[in-house]
Amino acid sequence: MHSDSPETPRAFFGRRKGHPLRVRQIELFDSLLPKLAPDLAKPAPANMATLFPHAPGALRLEIGFGGAEHLIAQAMANASTGFIASDGYSNAIAKALIAIDDNDLGNIRLHHGDASELIDWLPPATFTRIDLLYPDPWPKRRHWKRRFIQDDSLTRLARILKSGGELRFATDIADYAVYALARVLRSPDFIWTAERADDWRQPWHDFAGTRYEAKAKREGRQPAYFIFRKT
Repeated sequence: MHSDSPETPRAFFGRRKGHPLRVRQIELFDSLLPKLAPDLAKPAPANMATLFPHAPGALRLEIGFGGAEHLIAQAMANASTGFIASDGYSNAIAKALIAIDDNDLGNIRLHHGDASELIDWLPPATFTRIDLLYPDPWPKRRHWKRRFIQDDSLTRLARILKSGGELRFATDIADYAVYALARVLRSPDFIWTAERADDWRQPWHDFAGTRYEAKAKREGRQPAYFIFRKT
């Protein structure tokens, strides 16, 4: 089997901090985040639905949620679904905390840190869907090993997806789209669901959009939207 990484688990690279946090954001880091953050120092519960006050009927994971626009929109539109979201960027977590607090959302749990740690902590067959939207494309060839979609990461994501569950991936970088698709097509764990070109040229029906997507379109880059189903 092809491999893009060593046998040891690979860290996922990204920014950690940007603009200084506002007073309310700092307060929510201290007061709200501890209530929402899964405790990775303890074994994961066999039933991850117990992390939520009202046991959700399904669980979804969003990795690297950025401005949290998509995460919050999905959580508000799917109140009976539990969302676990991970981002190592402090400003992303701060934006999510503000929106969660403003909208009194009880169906989101946040991991502030490397998604790799969370993925390996989670029990098997936890999620019906994983969203990976506009991850860093690492455009220089020598950095391609830092891209999120790799042979090993697909194996690790497949472990935490239920059979028939979906990995949804969006990117506005054509090279990354080809790179990711090549790895999925050689994966024994996923199939590409597209049947026609518009299946990947158009966002899926419940896609809420992100500010990064809007910027990409303004700058003339056409996003690609992929749905990969676990076999």
